[in-house]
Amino acid sequence: MTARSWSSLRTIRVRLIAALAAALLPVLLLGGVQSAIGFDRERAALRQNLGFAAERSAATARTRMEGAGILLQTLAPGAIGYQCGARLAEVARHIPGYANLVRFDRLGRVDCAASFVPEDALRGQKSWFRRLQGGEALVISRDPGSAFVGEAGARQTREPAVLAAVRAEMPDGRFDGAFAAVITLASLQPSVSDPTLPAHADVALADAAGRYISLTDAKAFTPPPANWRIQVRKNGAFVWYGADRSGQRRVYAAAPVAGDEVYVVLSARSPGILSWAWLNPLSGILFPLLTFALALATVSAATERVVVRWIAYLQRIAALYARGRLSVRPIQAEHMPPEIRELAQTLEQMAEAIVGRDATLRDNLAQKDELMREIHHRVKNNLQVISSLLNMQQRALTDPAARAAMSDTRQRITALALIYRALYQGPDLKRVDLRPFLEELTAQLLAGELAHGPAVRTELSLEALVIDPDRLAPLALFTVEAITNAQKHAFAGRGGVLRVTFRVRGQEAELDISDDGQAGEDALNTSGVGRTLMTAFARQLRGRAEFTRNTAGGITARLVFPTPAAIASGPGQPETKLGDGNQAAA
Repeated sequence: MTARSWSSLRTIRVRLIAALAAALLPVLLLGGVQSAIGFDRERAALRQNLGFAAERSAATARTRMEGAGILLQTLAPGAIGYQCGARLAEVARHIPGYANLVRFDRLGRVDCAASFVPEDALRGQKSWFRRLQGGEALVISRDPGSAFVGEAGARQTREPAVLAAVRAEMPDGRFDGAFAAVITLASLQPSVSDPTLPAHADVALADAAGRYISLTDAKAFTPPPANWRIQVRKNGAFVWYGADRSGQRRVYAAAPVAGDEVYVVLSARSPGILSWAWLNPLSGILFPLLTFALALATVSAATERVVVRWIAYLQRIAALYARGRLSVRPIQAEHMPPEIRELAQTLEQMAEAIVGRDATLRDNLAQKDELMREIHHRVKNNLQVISSLLNMQQRALTDPAARAAMSDTRQRITALALIYRALYQGPDLKRVDLRPFLEELTAQLLAGELAHGPAVRTELSLEALVIDPDRLAPLALFTVEAITNAQKHAFAGRGGVLRVTFRVRGQEAELDISDDGQAGEDALNTSGVGRTLMTAFARQLRGRAEFTRNTAGGITARLVFPTPAAIASGPGQPETKLGDGNQAAA
């Protein structure tokens, strides 16, 4: 996580929302626990009710089959005779759900029936018939082993059915055949409109293999689990969960209808916790969630309205103050909350104090600048006085060498005086533009010799460079030495052309002072005081001095030194003081 993203998580809005969330979290958790308990309770009730409903549905079907046995036992004494078939057909027509009613003799042959029954010589050997022979009063079978409805009846019914048969006895109690009823399974299937069934329940009848014989909705049923019949025999009913053919979770319940032959299976929706909460809007989870979300939204909006927007407003005011626009005032402070209004007033007072201190500092700086200008002016005047004294002394001397030494010293002092004049006359007391300074310095140096010899023409090509006084002094003294040497050796008695060129090339600046005199072969190898001083001045500027013969036949004194920007960005190194150069020259 970056520092900026971490800072965004520590804002007032986030902290207030986090505090409120922590305060409401127990309520939300309690609501969730209560909802989970309610959901489990309702799911258990659904499971229990569905199991009870399956048992009731199976009991209703079994009662219908047992009622068929009672009906058969009631009809048995009078079912033999001339009107047997007609009487049975009348009963089957008035009681729905009966596909056929049949009277068998003790050998399994058909005595009479409500509708046609195909002949079967082995019917007496069927298991259901032998069970009746063995003494059972009522036998219900899903697979009787032979047809009990003729083709005409089969075309009419074509529905799965079960056989309910009762034992017929003689007056002495001996076995005298059976009376059987063929009952359609559709008549045994419970109705989905039964109010005792769960809402949206579906009903089906299944055989012992788990195959569905009849059902209300094919998509609502899937095959039961492997051990379902064991659980039904053990508990009377079995409830399990599963997904229907559409993938929806449902709860199923199974109960026996006809022994181990037919089972009733109920299917109902089993909602999850989310759908249950949606179907129960007054539950314990929806209201806490709504309260939680509403509280967070309210706190966020209130924080934005009451705190954050005013802090952002004060941030904009502070940004204007940082850019120096201290006259701006938070005019909307009267609409702020009291605490933030006090902060705005403090900010305004701070701006007023800064304005006052800034005015005081500006006055002090102005006074300081005036004092510095006055100091520079007086230093310049003092140097001019010294220069005038040296000039008077020079005139009193008769020795040419002494007069030349005095003239050199006076020119150096003139250059220093010119530096101080440029400082107090310029707009900045700490920096001087080199181009006008070199123009004026060259003019002053040459003006003093105009009355004593031939004219010297100057060609100046100077680029602008702002430089501080510490670097301007050695550069000016280098220029003085170079021009003085040209006046002595190149222009004496003949005049000539003096070329002064200054160029800024990247991180280096180059000053060239050239004459057109005819220098001898040993002119580049001399090591007088002037050359020594010029080398010292170049070293003070962290540069180098070069002396070469130019195309006009004269000497070019070149000073190459780093610009102030290059020195500020480069590694620091000790700077040679002007006194060091003078000592070296001495």
